[in-house]
Amino acid sequence: MRDTMNRLRDLKSWLADSVRWRHRVLIALGLLVSAASVSVLRVYQTVHTPWKHTYANRVFNVSQGVTSKQIYNQLLENSLLPASMKVKLWFRIKASTNTLKAGDYLFPSPIAPATVIEKLIRGDVHHQFITLPEGLNRIEVAHLIQTLNLRDADKSLELTENPDLINLIKDLDPQATTLEGYLFPDTYQYISTTTAPQLMANMIRRFRQVFTPALQRRAEELGMSARQVITLASMIELEARLADERPLVSSVYHNRLRLGMKLDCDPTVIYASRLAGKWTGTIRQSDLRRDSPYNTYLRAGLPPGPVASPGRASIEAALYPADTDHLYFVVDATRDDGAHRFSARFKLHQSNVALYRLAQRRRAKQTQTVTP
Repeated sequence: MRDTMNRLRDLKSWLADSVRWRHRVLIALGLLVSAASVSVLRVYQTVHTPWKHTYANRVFNVSQGVTSKQIYNQLLENSLLPASMKVKLWFRIKASTNTLKAGDYLFPSPIAPATVIEKLIRGDVHHQFITLPEGLNRIEVAHLIQTLNLRDADKSLELTENPDLINLIKDLDPQATTLEGYLFPDTYQYISTTTAPQLMANMIRRFRQVFTPALQRRAEELGMSARQVITLASMIELEARLADERPLVSSVYHNRLRLGMKLDCDPTVIYASRLAGKWTGTIRQSDLRRDSPYNTYLRAGLPPGPVASPGRASIEAALYPADTDHLYFVVDATRDDGAHRFSARFKLHQSNVALYRLAQRRRAKQTQTVTP
């Protein structure tokens, strides 16, 4: 009986100790959880607190193939992240489960470290843009590219004669010796690591997208090569100031080509003068008399190649001229929007030219009167 009582007392003591031990463990676990929660909260607050840095408005580049550790060190060196163990822990956790994307980034200041990291994960890269207007020749395009901070931008004019780039268009234009006409006018994205040759290659690819197989088939229907189409389109681009006049200008050139007449296109004369280094900004008699295959006042037919980069509308106009009997056009002196007067008879054209010259003389007189 005593043994039984002793065993019962021992059991009660063990149960009491066990309850106290479990209570202590629960308290300890609770404290650990509370401490961990506080730590996590502090980390969260730190990485989501805006951080002022000195790299605002500057492009931060992440190169292809770099490790997350290298990116982290790069961010620290440029003050884009604070030197904090909490931020470092957050970066490691995020980088271990996500891919950080290469590219150019802009980080405003202040910015939360978590936002910096999320932008890298999303690949929220910063693109710069260049817009090429319609009607620029390759020299003008090269000068525009030279204003960009790109590798080999200073060689842009030479690149317009680069065989590797010309090969991108050779299947369409086997006669091409330059990129004249094929640097398509559009808006292009680029980043700090883009090179001038890459940018030009994008312009050529864009041209190929626009000059579709359907348009190429239309050229074949007209008996025209791609080079002839783009040459004619470049002339239309530089002559027509109004969109609805492009097909009309095209009809004049198509009619003249059919009749074997000279095209008398001012932009080709200007181009010839540019190539000769003689362009002064105004067409002179010496320009009209210049012996050049581009001088359509002296030679019948299309010039040997494009004189500028035409846009889509001018390419389509070259392929789909208006159905007219027009053979002449001149600027409409009664308007100031660049509109033209079209005519099928030379006598009417002479009258239109006389009106234009009269308007020019009046403007010159008014300018002289106003100028002190």
